[in-house]
Amino acid sequence: MSVNYGSKRIVAGAHYGARDWLVQRATAVVIVLFTVVVLARLLFSQGEISYELWAGIFAPQWMKFITAALIVGVLWHAWVGIRNVWMDYVPAAGLRFTLHTLSIVWLVGCAAWGFEVLWRI
Repeated sequence: MSVNYGSKRIVAGAHYGARDWLVQRATAVVIVLFTVVVLARLLFSQGEISYELWAGIFAPQWMKFITAALIVGVLWHAWVGIRNVWMDYVPAAGLRFTLHTLSIVWLVGCAAWGFEVLWRI
């Protein structure tokens, strides 16, 4: 007698795999490139590291643009990671939905705060 173990398996979220893998890699590249740019600006700056230096680094419009891209990239990177943790380790659908909702609210709040700080400089 042969047994087909896969006949009753329910796969949820299987379509996320390749896209999530690409998103994680692309956002990681954005994070690394931003880090390199900020470190280069710090290393080639004159004087001691102070608030004025940091404000000067983030003052140009192009730097605000790549910082905004970084904020979006970090939040997307975090969302993919935390969503996968909730999907893998929280079996109760109601609790998982609640955790997803709280995670989204938290990440949107972090984005709003990040943009507010960025555009206030």
